[in-house]
Amino acid sequence: MGRRSARPKVETTLADACGAGSPLWAPWRSAYITRARRGQERCIFCVSHLSAAARRRRFILCADKIYLVMLNRYPYNAGHLLVAPRRHVSSPELLGREERSALAEAVTGAVVRLRAALHPAGFNLGANLGQAAGAGFAGHLHWHIVPRFAGDANFMPAVAGIRVISQHLAETFRVLAPRFAGSDGPIS
Repeated sequence: MGRRSARPKVETTLADACGAGSPLWAPWRSAYITRARRGQERCIFCVSHLSAAARRRRFILCADKIYLVMLNRYPYNAGHLLVAPRRHVSSPELLGREERSALAEAVTGAVVRLRAALHPAGFNLGANLGQAAGAGFAGHLHWHIVPRFAGDANFMPAVAGIRVISQHLAETFRVLAPRFAGSDGPIS
């Protein structure tokens, strides 16, 4: 009987298949990392007296005396919004009845506007209460509204741990800003 030739065993790891070690450039993350390293100096939701240009730079779509709506600078998906009370509180039970009502209307209005502007197939809505729950700004309660699109659950997060955002923040702001126009008052 002839002896079978031994074939070398080829093992391809997930990291090999994904091109691990190849850089994925994300220079906009450096400001976030730097702030996280030294501790956030100020709350992104506690703003006052902003010019229109400053509001655009911060991606604030609307604000009134009770709440503000802004694009998440580090989104899970295009159109990822944050809705926060103007008052710096960490949990919903610390809000008054009028604030809770206005915030519920703001979240509802944001969903309506996102649906009209971006046509998502669905949404994820939620709030992370406390740092252990994943809140990046645990001291200031805020809701996340994440539009979901058919086909956005692609292979990149599962295979490479990378989220692919289909639209630049500035473009998303440009598309959404007219939908929020007139829905806010002066930031004071």
